Amino acid sequence: MPLADRVRPQTFDEMAGQKHLLAKGAPFRRIIESGHLPSLIFYGPPGTGKTTAAYIVDKQCNKLFYRINATTATLTDVRDILNQTGTLTSVGGILLYIDEIQYFNKKQQQSLLEYVEDGRVTLICSTTENPFFTIYGALLSRSTAFEFKPVEPEEMISVLRRAFDIQNGDFGNAKTCSDEVLYTIAYACGGDVRKAIGALENVYFASGSALSVPLAKELTQRSGMRFDRDGNEHYDLLSAFQKSIRGSDENAAIFYLARILEGGDLLSVCRRLLVIAAEDVGLAYPMAIVITKACVDAALQVGLPEAKLPLAEATILLATAPKSNSAMKAYHAALEEMERGRGAEVPNHLRDNHAPNAKGGYLYPHDYPNHYVRQQYLPDDLVGKKFYAYGDNKTEKAAEEYQKKIKG
Repeated sequence: MPLADRVRPQTFDEMAGQKHLLAKGAPFRRIIESGHLPSLIFYGPPGTGKTTAAYIVDKQCNKLFYRINATTATLTDVRDILNQTGTLTSVGGILLYIDEIQYFNKKQQQSLLEYVEDGRVTLICSTTENPFFTIYGALLSRSTAFEFKPVEPEEMISVLRRAFDIQNGDFGNAKTCSDEVLYTIAYACGGDVRKAIGALENVYFASGSALSVPLAKELTQRSGMRFDRDGNEHYDLLSAFQKSIRGSDENAAIFYLARILEGGDLLSVCRRLLVIAAEDVGLAYPMAIVITKACVDAALQVGLPEAKLPLAEATILLATAPKSNSAMKAYHAALEEMERGRGAEVPNHLRDNHAPNAKGGYLYPHDYPNHYVRQQYLPDDLVGKKFYAYGDNKTEKAAEEYQKKIKG
């Protein structure tokens, strides 16, 4: 049996982390201990106790238990289990645990609805992705979702100590392991208990009579980095990256940049920096997008790892620059009017000279003082409408003063 399974807790009190769910008096635990078991959805990063919690729930209810993994199970597998409802072996009902349910398609998930709704099947699903995006809405509405969070290193120590003792007992060894070694492993594994146990196992077999901190560091390098390029972690990091720059926190921005680049995702950072330059810095510092484009081009040309340098430069520039989203707001204000059906007709004097309805009357601004002459540019039903409001930064205030000067 794998070491992680041998160390698996048998009660909620033995589980590491998830105090918001498992502490005595917590809503989740009160529901389970009440004897009323609704269908449940567990979501969160790997190695945080979702499967363990499902096994403990099973021990506390009188139901026929089945477990399937959505990565390998088929619709036939699901139907074989559902056909057990109503038999003598399932008098108390069926508890079906589906691991990685995000890999079930809509039809597979729909097949469960009737059985869940009438109570013949109680469902526990686990997923590492956001269930509100990946689980069929009707099934989600019949379940209660609980989030499992990364386990703090301090909460892993007792689990790792138990795993170490099991290893010594299995092999008749008297190896020693300090708490410092266990903390080194726990901190390096990013809140993933299963990964930490696996790392401990590697360190154990690579060690002599005593497990050492240097060896633990060497064998757990980068193991705490969670970055699924197609999953929630990817979008969470990019979101935190942009919001940190928007919030002018250059330190947080650099941290998230490092997380993303060490995950190997160069293109997403480049795209996001160009968006930030236009969306969040914008007209407060119009040269920001020019400099950012140069940094992005340099990064794409040299590739990783050297690309980190120009991208760090762009990140700090944007985070410390003045901010304005006035251009974005102006665009959305114009778009709102367009979606209402307004502004459909371009004024005749602005149309192309070859258009059938084109008429004279256009005034060429360069023929007038300050290269400006007053005339109508907006469609008739939008005359007088203002979409753009000058930002409160130096650059836009200067532009506002210039506009006031030429327009009188």
